Amino acid sequence: MIELRPYQSSAIQAVSDEFQRGHNHTLVVLPTGTGNKIVFAKVVESSVLNGKRALILAHRGELLDQASDKLKFACGLDTALEKAESTSLGRFERVTVASVQTLCQERRLAKFPKDYFDLIVVDEAHHCMSESYQRILGYFDTAKVLGVTATPDRADQKSLGKFFDSKAFEYTLNQAVRDKFLCPVKAQMIPLELDIANVGFSNGDYAVGEIGSALEPYLNQISLEMLNYCKGRKTVVFLPLVKTSQNFCELLNVHGFRAAEVNGASKDRDKILKNFEDGEYDVLCNSMLLTEGWDCPSVDCIIVLRPTKVRSLYQQMVGRGMRLSPNKKELLLLDFLWMTERHDLCRPSALISKDEQIAARIDKKMMDNESGIDLIAAEDEAESDVIREREESLARELEAMKKRQRKLVDPIQYALSIAAEDLANYTPTFAWEMSPPTERQLDYLEMHGIYPESVTNCGLATLIIDKLKTRQFEGLATPKQIRCLERYGFYHVGTWSFEAASKMITRIANNRWFLPRGIDPSKYVPEGAKA
Repeated sequence: MIELRPYQSSAIQAVSDEFQRGHNHTLVVLPTGTGNKIVFAKVVESSVLNGKRALILAHRGELLDQASDKLKFACGLDTALEKAESTSLGRFERVTVASVQTLCQERRLAKFPKDYFDLIVVDEAHHCMSESYQRILGYFDTAKVLGVTATPDRADQKSLGKFFDSKAFEYTLNQAVRDKFLCPVKAQMIPLELDIANVGFSNGDYAVGEIGSALEPYLNQISLEMLNYCKGRKTVVFLPLVKTSQNFCELLNVHGFRAAEVNGASKDRDKILKNFEDGEYDVLCNSMLLTEGWDCPSVDCIIVLRPTKVRSLYQQMVGRGMRLSPNKKELLLLDFLWMTERHDLCRPSALISKDEQIAARIDKKMMDNESGIDLIAAEDEAESDVIREREESLARELEAMKKRQRKLVDPIQYALSIAAEDLANYTPTFAWEMSPPTERQLDYLEMHGIYPESVTNCGLATLIIDKLKTRQFEGLATPKQIRCLERYGFYHVGTWSFEAASKMITRIANNRWFLPRGIDPSKYVPEGAKA
């Protein structure tokens, strides 16, 4: 028996809830290093205990091995293998782990009844929109599907929402760091300008061949800079090409590092990885080989020399160093001054913030601080600055709204009033979210003080309604209370309790709807509310 972490238990329950709601294709998003395989193993175990068959899909042998090991470790379940000459047909095991490259072949698929599997788990689900995955998922079209990923973004912009009905659960990287399930990240800017302005694009990202050529002139300088930061650390370097990786490894050894290089053709790859883990090497170079399916918790320095505009790829690279390990205080993430006219290059801020304003402030703090920054602390500070600016904007908006007769609250105004970033930045992803709101939803919103005509899709309506119900359960101020008091110039009313808001409105009403003497609304904080 293993003891599940609280978020793992929540994720497992959320998957069950989504399936019961009729969302048969659902996602779980957990950061690298937080045990996503434990989660899907437990979902599979529940299915098997109910007499069902389960299929686990992955595109790499290491992921198949890890899935089998985790099912045995966490649930005591044996698995059958569908790969190359091995087949699961005729085996007694209720769980099959399958290579996508093998199972997607039409002759292979045709051997299975279409209803053979009741549950399909897609490991590293951000790959599932590819043709090979879709061929398998389309064949077993009656099965429930659980997609598990640390990185829900897609390089080619194909939305996972085209296949998945819902996101059952998401545990963010910054929350995992705050909860001490992942290690803190210190982002350090290296003042070395790397010019990639002339690098072209291929398949939605920087062309790796051109990056390799652009990077070559800087490799010696980078290795010299590493002498200042990487001594005593276990470092992994991600590079764009195998040749670039090999050249950089040679330079590092010339400069006194104990460096090794691995790539897809390395015959002794497993030995090199084991020796690195055991401390025989202190730097490991690779050409994007180690983004998935490899764990070494003691890694405490990551260097990304493969610039990317794909947030998911960047998270995968950095995630290799975020696991907890004895005597490991932090992950050092070294960043360089990539000279490019593009503004969508991933920087350390991409790990923890999807808000462009907050991310830009985090990056500026890193560039201005020679000794590096703690990403979580920088996010808190940047978020505070941005919220203050938004509140100033809200105050101007509220001043203008005093002249309006509308009694209901605009959804965006409500989001800013309660400091709900997820609501303010909401974008529909899944097909059901994009559909129009139902009449029942619109009636509920209007009854609770939200202007319904500004709610344009079902997903936004659902999110607002969830916020309203949660706040009601927590005894917080209602939208109508917030709107009323903000029109009198009060701030942070979204943090007030229902009772405190009610008392202030009663005082104002008893004073013929004028502010009571001695009340400065811009400074007033009710007892028990956050200042």
